[in-house]
Amino acid sequence: MKLREKLHWAYRINTTRIADAFRILLGAALTYAGMGHLTFLRQEFAAQVPNWVPLQDDLVVLLSGVVEVILGLSLIVFPGWKALTGFVVALFFILVFPGNIAQYINGVDAFGLDTDRARLIRLFFQPVLVAWAIWSTGGMKAYRNLKKQSP
Repeated sequence: MKLREKLHWAYRINTTRIADAFRILLGAALTYAGMGHLTFLRQEFAAQVPNWVPLQDDLVVLLSGVVEVILGLSLIVFPGWKALTGFVVALFFILVFPGNIAQYINGVDAFGLDTDRARLIRLFFQPVLVAWAIWSTGGMKAYRNLKKQSP
């Protein structure tokens, strides 16, 4: 069985033009952030790597940058797979959230977040990014398709 047949519940999901515009905007933002990981924002991103991560900070920044570029471009270039990509992007946002929490707990200044209040407020935007990824890609519609399929 081909991958497309296994994942047909998430393939070619229809979304509105507004959702498509937000998907492309999210893809562009992820691509830009990923490029920043790889070049001019490496130190800022390194400041967010939690102390308990067993890899060198710079390696984590580089690897997450590559993932961000791939995810961002995937949101733009592969619209047929946007729902599945949206779920992967949402998962990525969840997986990097501990870095934001560590930045708050450890009081690390980065990206202009130089107060505890600013770092705390930022934490509330991560769920918005997760919701944005799922909404703009038709992820909920795809999920309902999957639920209909289940016995």
